[in-house]
Amino acid sequence: MSTTTPSVPRAGLLSRCSAAVYDPVIALGERRTMAALRRELLATAEGRVLEIGAGTGRNITGYPAELTELMLTEPDPAMLRRLRRRLQRVHRAAATLCTGAETLPFESDSFDTVVGTLVLCTVPDPDAALREVRRVLRLGGRLLFIEHVRADDPELARRQDRWVRTWRAIAAGCHCNRATLALLDEHFDVGPTYRTADWRGMPSIVRPLICGQAVK
Repeated sequence: MSTTTPSVPRAGLLSRCSAAVYDPVIALGERRTMAALRRELLATAEGRVLEIGAGTGRNITGYPAELTELMLTEPDPAMLRRLRRRLQRVHRAAATLCTGAETLPFESDSFDTVVGTLVLCTVPDPDAALREVRRVLRLGGRLLFIEHVRADDPELARRQDRWVRTWRAIAAGCHCNRATLALLDEHFDVGPTYRTADWRGMPSIVRPLICGQAVK
């Protein structure tokens, strides 16, 4: 696999600030919960792999070495620059592209695995993103996901609703109350393969997680 480095658009001040604080903000949650979930999930990736919303590259060390290809997409220029620097530090070969999940510039049925971790809460149009993911996956291909979701507990769900606007403003557009499991069910066969988890070390409004795979 070779690494491609097309030019990245200039990042604005808000983009640079969000990218700079992202890793420190989630550091405790990574140590207590997310790092182990990532390792378990990514170990099952195979073939030609696409990651959407790769962010600063928290997933890249978890991928198996024997993948056919690894393509990482990220729409935020400042995040993408940090992702590329992390790839260089860990000497991981991967292609990178600055694009959103709603408009993936790849042929249909061209990937064996798509990965999305903490992505669907943020994309402006999650339905469009999932349609694109389904399009680029081959028949029988899998979307591997970890997402924080709307809480089943009514009191916590009401708290998410109260805080969603504030959280969206300070967390780069993240919707803490998005019913992501229902969205996945509309586009993929999720069935009983997913599991729930608690994102320890993070605010209560983003702690409910779902993890698993969705099949085309």
